[in-house]
Amino acid sequence: MKSSDPFEVYVHVPFCMRRCGYCDFNTYTATDLGGGASRGNYAAMVIREMRLVRDWQLAHGIEEPPASTVFFGGGTPTILPARDLVAMLHATRETWGIAPGAEITTEANPDTVDADYIRELADGGFTRISFGMQSAVPHVLRTLDRTHTPANVEAGVRAADACGLRSSVDLIYGAPGESLDDWRASVRTAIDLGVSHISAYALTVEPTTKMGRQIAAGTLPKPDDDDEAAKYEIADDLLTAAGLEWYEVSNWAKPGYESRHNLGYWRNADWAGLGPGAHSHVNAGLDASGAPRKALRAWDIAHPRLWGMAIGEGRVPWGGSEEITPGENLEELIMLGLRLREGLDLGRINQAIASARESDASLPLQPIDVAQLQPMVDDGLIAVEADSDNRRRIVPTRKGRLLNDAVIERFFDLAGI
Repeated sequence: MKSSDPFEVYVHVPFCMRRCGYCDFNTYTATDLGGGASRGNYAAMVIREMRLVRDWQLAHGIEEPPASTVFFGGGTPTILPARDLVAMLHATRETWGIAPGAEITTEANPDTVDADYIRELADGGFTRISFGMQSAVPHVLRTLDRTHTPANVEAGVRAADACGLRSSVDLIYGAPGESLDDWRASVRTAIDLGVSHISAYALTVEPTTKMGRQIAAGTLPKPDDDDEAAKYEIADDLLTAAGLEWYEVSNWAKPGYESRHNLGYWRNADWAGLGPGAHSHVNAGLDASGAPRKALRAWDIAHPRLWGMAIGEGRVPWGGSEEITPGENLEELIMLGLRLREGLDLGRINQAIASARESDASLPLQPIDVAQLQPMVDDGLIAVEADSDNRRRIVPTRKGRLLNDAVIERFFDLAGI
């Protein structure tokens, strides 16, 4: 039985030229990590994993529709030859199929691509490229250990424009030593590129990173919450004035240019994650025989060498998996929905509450009515809107976006989570 949920494919490329000081992603700088996991044969290994995952899906009665989006992330996907990314995309089409009009994206470090590389991606079926810009200010880029220049970013965007590819840029705010004027300059530079999508993320400092150790030692100042809130408001004002509307807490786009792949995550779609450390998600539903199937979350082995060894042995290279209970599904629906401009569908949440109570009568859950939300409305954290089908949707205000964790906690309290 084919799934009624959209299906997406994510490919993680764990290689980087160097590790940035703030980064704690599952990335490696060595060209060959052993066990078959090297830059040179990485595409072939991922293609083998696709087939193993597809076989596992069919064996468990999971028939996914053609992929509506494919996303290559990292790491630095563009550290690989363009032909390798195209080969993995073609294998995705052969394995699951790709829906007409699908969104096909790769992340790109601006100093790893040129016009010829981008043309090869476009000719190979890619539709979108997301550039890791981070900042337009040289001293901020140095603090972040980024080696590209603003000129690299602009050259990449112009090359993408010439090939008909849509472009997005990612920014990071809150780096040590970044002033409000520095941040304004970065946002304005990104806007002036004319891209259709801009992401702006607050710097997260992990203690195990180079930057985390420098902050712990006192050689770099710790990011300040008030400073980051001010920078978020600056970004929101400038981007909105430029015609890019917020659609997720950290993402703005021209209408119709939202990242469909990331929206799939926030809407709890099905997706297959390929590559070391990648996560996969399957919603509850019915298997091929019509029997109920529980929702599942799985994650690949993190280290490329061990991941490659599992593939070489013909095993789906998962490091682990777990069933998602109806109660956990409810929590995820709330957390994800309260990040989106389209809002949290109150009717869907109450259905999820009923489902969770049916599965476990001991859960102290209770349905939520609109009147219970009035204190959060009065506090300026949310708005209650009615969509075209007259369904109630809970939409975070800008204050609610800045205090997103607190809004989620208060919603959990109302639901009895």
